[in-house]
This record gives sequence, C-alpha cells and structure tokens, in this order.
Amino acid sequence: MNINKIPFLDLKAINLRLKSELMEAINKVVDSGWYINGNHVTTFENEFSTYCGSKYCVGVANGLDALTLTLRAWKVMGKLEDGDEVIVPANTYIASILAITENNLTPIFIEPSELTLNLDIEKIEGLISPRTKAILPVHLYGRLVEMPLLLDIAKKHHLLVLEDSAQAHGAILNHQRAGSWGDASGFSFYPGKNLGALGDGGAITTDDLELFSTLKALRNYGSEERYRNIILGVNSRLDEIQASMLSVKLKYLDSDTQRRQEIATSYLAGIKNKNILLPLTPINGQHVWHLFVVRTKYRDELQKYLLGRGVETLIHYPIPPHKQLAYTKYSNLELNLTDKIHAEVLSIPIGPTMSDEQVAYVIEACNDFKN
Repeated sequence: MNINKIPFLDLKAINLRLKSELMEAINKVVDSGWYINGNHVTTFENEFSTYCGSKYCVGVANGLDALTLTLRAWKVMGKLEDGDEVIVPANTYIASILAITENNLTPIFIEPSELTLNLDIEKIEGLISPRTKAILPVHLYGRLVEMPLLLDIAKKHHLLVLEDSAQAHGAILNHQRAGSWGDASGFSFYPGKNLGALGDGGAITTDDLELFSTLKALRNYGSEERYRNIILGVNSRLDEIQASMLSVKLKYLDSDTQRRQEIATSYLAGIKNKNILLPLTPINGQHVWHLFVVRTKYRDELQKYLLGRGVETLIHYPIPPHKQLAYTKYSNLELNLTDKIHAEVLSIPIGPTMSDEQVAYVIEACNDFKN
C-alpha cells in the first residue's frame, strides 16, 4: 500500500473542509465590532445546551476552567468548602485533578475498570467518607461512564456530580448525551477535541439556574452588571470568534462522530495481533472515539515500529497524575492498575478525515508487529 505517512490527527484537513464557512463566521464577528460576550457566544451557548440536552450553557476560556469554575461556584453557593473530598479517576489527564486542588479540595483517587478504563463504579462506595461531597467522573477517550449506576450512588450519599466531558462531545447512553447527566458538566474545545475550536475554549452545561447565574458572574470578574462585582471572579470568557466557529463545527459533529465510529469498528474487527489488547466494544453511541487506545506490554516498541511504517501515534498519558512532580504528596499511593495502564496505553490514528485506505494500512501495520 503506497502511503507515506498517516498523521495521528490531521487538524489542517479537518478544518480545511469547512474553511469557507469558518471564514464567513469570522468575518461576521469582525464586521460586528463586538468581540467579547456578544451574540455569537450566546448563540453557541444556546445551540450547545440544546445539543447536549441541558437547560443552560456557560462558555469559558478552556476546559480546565470549566471544571475549576464549577467547583468554585459550588463553594460560593455553600455546597462545598475547603478540604471537602472529590472522588476522581486516577488514570485521567491532570486537568481533572488540578480543578480540584485549585479549589482547596481533596482528590480521592479511584482506580479504573480494566475493561472500560473508566472509573470502577464498584469501588466508589468504599472510598466515601464524611468529607466526600462530590464525584468527578471522566468520560475517558470518549466513552461514557455508566452514569445511571453512578447517579444511584451519588443520590444515595447526597454527592454532587461533575462530569468531565472534555473528550466525549455527543456521546449517548440510554438516549441521553454527555453533559446532561450530572449536576454540571465541563467541556473542552481544544483544537484536537471532537468539537474543537481554532484555539482554546470551554463550556459548562447544567440544569441548575443558580449555578448558571453564579458561573456567568465568576467568568466575568464576578460581575453580573458592568462595574458591579458581587463575588470574587476571574477572566475566563469564550471569545466571539471561537464561539462563531464552534457554531459552524457543531453542525458537523454528528457526522464526524459517525466516521470515527466507523473507523473504530474497522479497527475492532481488523486488528488481530495477540500482542495488542483492543478496547472493549461499547454500546452503540456510548463511545465517540475521541481516542482509539490500545494496550500492549510492548508499548514503546510498537510505537517505534508504527512510526517506522509511517503511522504516527501518541501516548495518553505516559505519567499518571499521582506520579507527576506537581503532586509528590500522592506519589506513594498504591494505584497499581493505574500505573500498569499508563505504562501500556498507545493511541493510534482516528479522525473524521481518514480514508478507508489509511484505516486499512493502520490495521495492516498493527497486525504485522512481531509477526
């Protein structure tokens, strides 16, 4: 097969498909003369809340702020206080943990299910203490956590639920999308996400009017009315140009997701190498395949081999949060499954612009490894 190189994710190709619409959206913002907290942000917030099935959406500067500000808002509202515990997956990206510690809250690391790599719901109740006030489930790699089971536990123990939906735009379980299950949900629109801006961006979805109002003030210096600051806030606003482009790209999210799911189905059926462990086949729609993550004891060797064949891969993530220098206080935690997973995971290319020929080549290269 005559293929020179398969990039991990071809962002240029993804956005060039929509160049004329994106440029038109940018031009409308430029011509409007209004560049912060204007109609394009409001329009996208309304579109995205409707898409997710939530009542409200608040655009913010990035995905980390979406999580951080939600927890901060709950403190302002008296639902959380310093030192409260938040149960969070141990094998997530560090942003999930940073949002907790930034608010002087305590992360309680929970190991994943080895089948799904999402948090192990059966372990939740064993970690709940009198100080536990929230759960932060991460829909890792684009696969929805089994939210009905998690919500039963949260309701039983009166816990807040903050979905980390940064990788799961559009994922559906029981006809309900990511972003509409918990008390709130944080999204990232980092360019490489399934719904990506051409820069940073984030959003929070919720059905809680008080939370919505608090977040709108928090993101804008704590102000509901210009020059009147009701709480201590920050500057974390989704800007007009990014919002306008996200409105364009939202129209294509479902078709892009369908293509990702088609590629994942091909990988699951075609990769037969006994040295490569494939992800568990999900319920239809539950996984939007932000990443297609395989596991192998020969991770570094496989990555080098695939690169030699022209297939670019990435590791999500090489070092778990509790092993990062920023969190040395947690370095002695016994999280053996998390450590094992982080030593074995490798993400292979998956993206809406991949051709069938490229998919077939990735499958061939994977099957040729050590064979």
